Amino acid sequence: MRNLDTLFTPRSVAILGASNDETKYGNWISVQALRMGERRPLYLVNRRGEPVLGRPTFKRLADLPEPVDLVVITVPARGFDEAVDDALAAGATAIVAITSGFAELGAEGRATQTAVAQRIRAAGAVLLGPNCLGVLDTTSDLFLVSNPLPCGPVGLVSQSGNMALELSKFLADRGLGFSRFASLGNQADLGAADLIRAYAHHPGTEVIAAYCEDFQDGRDFVAAAGEAVAAGKPVVLLTVGRSAASNRAAMSHTGALTSDNDVIDAACRAAGVDRVHSPREMADLVAALHRHGSKPARRVAVIADGGGHASTASDIADANGLAVNEFRPSLVAALKAELPPSAGVANPVDLAGAGEQDITSFGRVIDLALADPDIDSVLVTGYFGGYGDYGPELAAREIATATVMAEHVHRHGKPLALHTMCSDSAAADELRRNGIGVFRVVDDAARTLGMLADHAEHRPAAKELPPPAAPIEAADYWAARELLKAGGIGFPDARLTTDVLTAAEEIGYPVVLKATGLLHKSDAGGVAIGLSTPDELRVAHNDMTHRLGVTEYCVEQMAGGGVELIVGTRRDSRFGPVLMVGLGGVFAEVLKDVAFALAPVTPAEAETLLRGLKAAPLLHGARGREPVDLAAAARAVAAIGEIGAAHPEIAELEVNPLLATPGGCLGLDARIVLAQN
Repeated sequence: MRNLDTLFTPRSVAILGASNDETKYGNWISVQALRMGERRPLYLVNRRGEPVLGRPTFKRLADLPEPVDLVVITVPARGFDEAVDDALAAGATAIVAITSGFAELGAEGRATQTAVAQRIRAAGAVLLGPNCLGVLDTTSDLFLVSNPLPCGPVGLVSQSGNMALELSKFLADRGLGFSRFASLGNQADLGAADLIRAYAHHPGTEVIAAYCEDFQDGRDFVAAAGEAVAAGKPVVLLTVGRSAASNRAAMSHTGALTSDNDVIDAACRAAGVDRVHSPREMADLVAALHRHGSKPARRVAVIADGGGHASTASDIADANGLAVNEFRPSLVAALKAELPPSAGVANPVDLAGAGEQDITSFGRVIDLALADPDIDSVLVTGYFGGYGDYGPELAAREIATATVMAEHVHRHGKPLALHTMCSDSAAADELRRNGIGVFRVVDDAARTLGMLADHAEHRPAAKELPPPAAPIEAADYWAARELLKAGGIGFPDARLTTDVLTAAEEIGYPVVLKATGLLHKSDAGGVAIGLSTPDELRVAHNDMTHRLGVTEYCVEQMAGGGVELIVGTRRDSRFGPVLMVGLGGVFAEVLKDVAFALAPVTPAEAETLLRGLKAAPLLHGARGREPVDLAAAARAVAAIGEIGAAHPEIAELEVNPLLATPGGCLGLDARIVLAQN
């Protein structure tokens, strides 16, 4: 963990390029920096030496009366090199580079920023940026960003300045703000992992939000996020799913079936990170995690004041992975005692006019639902918040009921999300003041509860790579087969030979004939199965030799009678080896029934992947078939993941099919693609 104390809690600060020009970052940063007041010395540096914002300035950093911990550089790119040297000479151990014009412009700019970053590291300092928006720590009164941002318990790491500004507005609407904010920019030195680690140890940060476009060392990001989650600080990620993997052609089925999003999702599961898809969704989940933490939310009670809202919300809740289960008889009886005879009380609950007749019934119904041990969370939907429009007396009772509802939520300690078509009402404001999530759209309310449910059920798994094994040089089928056999994967008896008839006699018919030296043997017509006689083998051999020009073949014992799986690893340039498992054989790319995890995995984790497939009923013995040995299949999957993780020279490794049977597992085909240096 790098020491970032002088980045977030510096004793003194200098702004190089301070300006009165309201179109420049040097002005915007200086305006915000003045909010620090007397917390620490602030030095404004302007090459002309003119006063800035009514304060005296220095022409050079060398003119300052004392060393400074942190220097913000806002000068143009042509003066950046010299500015960095001056900052280091002035004693800076943290540099925030607002200046742009480096890696984002191409190779020459990247080389320049890399050289500068190396110089800064060699001096024992840290660099945030370049091409960033600044840094903020509201717990230490550090305001070195271009815009005023709200204070609160959220630590934000963002590679985009505008995304940070938009998120700040969503958070402010929810009564939240930032404890810390660091704009990553080009990540020439400090990356997301460095900052997440710092936030994990920061007492003022309760939830961590991250917007990343480039994870750089993805495994380090996973490790840092996992440390934060283990420390009780949830990490919420928004990303565009971009990685170098998308620029590389996939050579195997594994590669063809793996997308960048699959890899990122696997990384999030490994670290226990919650992934979202928009700034608003991020704000909703961050607020919910701040309110409720890791509370179960899967089994939901839907409470509405109209049949349409009750039914619609139930469908939307189901679509977001929530379980709208029928209530137990005791709860149904208790609700009947509180509501009109026409009310629906089985789940969803339809108050059927109880809101107008007795607004306080909302509080009693919510109390009953939250008290039930079969209920994890409550989704309220409809008109609550709008009854006050009917008159001042009802308005007062509605606000009082909102207070009571909030008291019930806090007493029971279970999540509640309230959707109202009157989200700007006094009653809705009262709920917000009391820490209740209020939503203008029911979809957002249900989705947030669904994300809370997923969060509570996360089981992060640390992913330490095994030590590298001796590299392999050959990548043909036989080499792949032997590598996998050495790792514990069983294969049918086979011979690598030019004399296919003798090999078949030794093995025993029926056999499979495979032409060697072809990456996709089946697609090229280089595989013949079920050859039961020497004549059938001779015909197949002559045909392949004529069409493919192959001289060496693999003759294998015929095997079948199980479920065909595809298992493989692919080495992602950011996150390293990724394991894929799915329904295999010739249907692998057609059905795309696959699951992913960062490799290596344990057999228990592999079994979870297998059980999550849509084809899992086939493994369990669908339609009267004998179930496969699932434990053996899981061990084989884990072994393949271990082999792929231990060989960094392998870009793609695949067993397709891996035949799972009641008696164990056999690899029936294998493929290796070596990485290109």
